Amino acid sequence: MRILLSNDDGYFAPGLQALANALSPLGSIEVVAPERDRSGASNSLTLDRPLSLRKAANGFHYVNGTPTDCVHLAVTGMLDALPDMVVSGINHGANMGDDTIYSGTVAAATEGFLLGVPAMAFSLVSKTASDFSTAARIARELVERFQREPLTQPTLLNVNVPDLPYEQIKGIRITRLGRRHKAEPVIKALNPRNEPIYWIGPAGSAQDAGEGTDFHAVANGYVSVTPLQIDLTHRGQLDSVEGWLAK
Repeated sequence: MRILLSNDDGYFAPGLQALANALSPLGSIEVVAPERDRSGASNSLTLDRPLSLRKAANGFHYVNGTPTDCVHLAVTGMLDALPDMVVSGINHGANMGDDTIYSGTVAAATEGFLLGVPAMAFSLVSKTASDFSTAARIARELVERFQREPLTQPTLLNVNVPDLPYEQIKGIRITRLGRRHKAEPVIKALNPRNEPIYWIGPAGSAQDAGEGTDFHAVANGYVSVTPLQIDLTHRGQLDSVEGWLAK
């Protein structure tokens, strides 16, 4: 099995190393990740300059671009053969609900999916933890399952793992994305030249976090697995918009 790994925290991130260690027994691993933290990069591609590809001492490749750049470059130019799977992570922090729109971790997996490769994104739901062993073990189990029994439909899975010892994980739940409240206000400050600058505020708290959502599953000790799709068409509004335009 050929597995392409990427992330948005950078090629030096401990979550990426933990993921590589966990998946290396399953096949051939190639790592192509950003040269620095690109959290929040979403699905952006770098089109205004060329990209460079370098190799670190640990064998990981890194790119001076976004997570999407990394997977796109690897699949369409670097690798001799199409990978069997793209796996992104392990992100240090949750990627649930509205987070998925902005997430570079999810974006790396999404790019693989768009290029015809089954993909999974893994995140550890913690802001402070440094132990990725549970999330890495879950990642290996899910990739092994896919290896044994591939899904018959195109696959893009968003996986969030509670920050718990493996023995305390209650199981895996298939979930839908929840919703957050709107983000906190931007934080205004002054730079050394006394000019105003702004920091984007933190994400809001969970608003739609009821049973069946990714928020609910993780809060109750379960791994959340959410199948994602790329079709943004609001099919329920096709007829109403057509009628509006016909007036």
